[in-house]
Amino acid sequence: MLPAEIEISAAQLPGRGNRSRETPYNALLPLVQAMTEAIVPHLDKPFAFFGHSMGAMLAFELARQLRERGSLQPVHLFVSGRRAPQIPRTSRVWHDAPEPEFIEELRSLAGTPPEVLAHPELMQLMIPLLRADFSVVQTYTYAPAPPLDCPITAIGGLQDKDANREHLEAWREQTNASFIVRMLQGNHFFLNTERALLLRMIAQELRQYIS
Repeated sequence: MLPAEIEISAAQLPGRGNRSRETPYNALLPLVQAMTEAIVPHLDKPFAFFGHSMGAMLAFELARQLRERGSLQPVHLFVSGRRAPQIPRTSRVWHDAPEPEFIEELRSLAGTPPEVLAHPELMQLMIPLLRADFSVVQTYTYAPAPPLDCPITAIGGLQDKDANREHLEAWREQTNASFIVRMLQGNHFFLNTERALLLRMIAQELRQYIS
C-alpha cells in the first residue's frame, strides 16, 4: 500500500517466525546492539525507521546507537503508540507475574485475540515470548543524550490512555529537527484499524526524500 519507491525491510526478532527456535531477548539494549550489527551492512541508501509500541523504543534507541557508531542516521523517525522515553513509568511491572495474573494483564490490554487466550497449548508457546517482550519494555531505563538530528513524527490513537497526546508531544525533546504529532481514531492498536490512513501519512512524509 506504499509507493513503489519505498522499500519495506521488516525486522524479525529472535523468537518469531522462522526464528521461533531462537531465544528472545528480554532486555532492550542488548537487542538494539544486535539489531545495529545486523542493519549496518544494509544502510547503502536513505532510510527511515518506523516502530510501534515496543518497536518505537527499538527504533529510537537504534537511531541513537547508529549515531554513537558514527554510522548514517535515518532521514526520518516514526514512533507510534509509545510515550516519549524520558517520561517515567507509572504502571507496575508484571512481566514476571504468576501465569494467571500475567494472562489477565494480557486480556486487559485487548491486543491478544480471546481465542488465543483461551487456547492453553498455544498460550504455553506464546507466554515465554510475551514475557520477554514485556520485560524489554518494563525494564527499560532511559539514558539522557543529545537530541537526534532527524525529524520525528509521533503517531497515536485518540483512545490510547497509555500514550496520549501529551505523552507523544514529549517526543519533541528528542530531535533538533522538525517534529509533528498525528492522532488517529482508535486505541493502542489503531495501526490495525487505521492502517490505510497511517500508510498514507507515512508516504506523504517520505516523499520529500525520494528523488
